[in-house]
Amino acid sequence: MPLLRFDLIAGRTDGELKDLLDAAHRAIVEAFGVPERDRYQIVHEHRASRIVVEDSGLDIPHTDKIVLLQVTGRKRKKKQKEDFYGLLCEELEKACGISSSDVVVSFVENGDEDWSFGLGRAQFLTGL
Repeated sequence: MPLLRFDLIAGRTDGELKDLLDAAHRAIVEAFGVPERDRYQIVHEHRASRIVVEDSGLDIPHTDKIVLLQVTGRKRKKKQKEDFYGLLCEELEKACGISSSDVVVSFVENGDEDWSFGLGRAQFLTGL
């Protein structure tokens, strides 16, 4: 159950946002094997002056199409993460025309006890 939080420069249409979210979901389903309906995504849009993504010494150029993605969820294997990075870039390029140089991803890992989907319970620990 990954939670995907996107930070984007404002200006995309609803259709463009849908394409972006659908592309990311396809990548996460394929890379992590999560169920198709296991989808939790949040979009935060910012004025261009509110997002600063500067060179981290890697000389990777960024444009106003930048996608900053934070993935929160269970610990994943290194290979799964690497597969996800590649799949995400492929899907975003194909569906949205977003260059892989404009995709920045960060993982925040937690455990089963850190999730409640409602009803005041930790469903990963207790079931429904």
